[in-house]
Amino acid sequence: MLRSLTLATSSSSIISKPFFSLSKTSLLFSPFPSNQTTHFPTQAPMNILKNLGFGANNKPTPSMENSAIAQGPDDDVPASGQQFSQFGAGCFWSVELAFQRVPGVTNTEAGYTQGFIHNPSYEDVCSGTTNHSEVVRVQYDPKESSYDTLLDAFWSRHDPTTLNRQGNDVGTQYRSGIYFYTPEQEKAALESMENQQKILNRKIVTEILPAKKFYSAEEYHQQYLAKGGRFGFATILYAFLSLSLAFYTFENPFLLME
Repeated sequence: MLRSLTLATSSSSIISKPFFSLSKTSLLFSPFPSNQTTHFPTQAPMNILKNLGFGANNKPTPSMENSAIAQGPDDDVPASGQQFSQFGAGCFWSVELAFQRVPGVTNTEAGYTQGFIHNPSYEDVCSGTTNHSEVVRVQYDPKESSYDTLLDAFWSRHDPTTLNRQGNDVGTQYRSGIYFYTPEQEKAALESMENQQKILNRKIVTEILPAKKFYSAEEYHQQYLAKGGRFGFATILYAFLSLSLAFYTFENPFLLME
């Protein structure tokens, strides 16, 4: 789903602490046969070159009014007794899945923030011209899950030392960021980054900024992996059936001669 073509590269880990990252463009590692259609959400027909990020950007310059809204604070209200936090750590599919598994998290939502366009679309964000970041807004119960626990999950699931990149996903929308709602969250985030820097051998490039207007991503992005997208149940089922067939053929070689 990356809107620009990149070369898949590999490198040894540059940090002393392992992290998990699932790239939208990790197609080389898919167990699906090469002649199978890549699993991308279905949308209205669009120019394929535009989807890949080619062609001129004909979008009008955002108005000052719309920019002010986009750059304003997140005015949504969490459920009673709950708190919000926002995290950007690359593709929001895997980020959301990671936070869904944290005890005390009551809701997650994939979306866009920190940009200059009001109500951006996924195509807007992937154009690289809006300054939006792909983020997950986490709603959590502070009685059940501390903000420090969320920060631990954030650091453990991505590489915070790569600027505007996670794996094969490249672009400003994939930058590492912590977007705080309260002074307490800001203080905890800064202290956490300082502690994290002590165990890494490259400089952390994570931005820590006040949370701004949050725009929910399109419905097909929400809980994408939890619902079986890309590397979900369908892939596991396919791998299981493939291995079962291979084993059965091995046990019955004469089938190959029919």
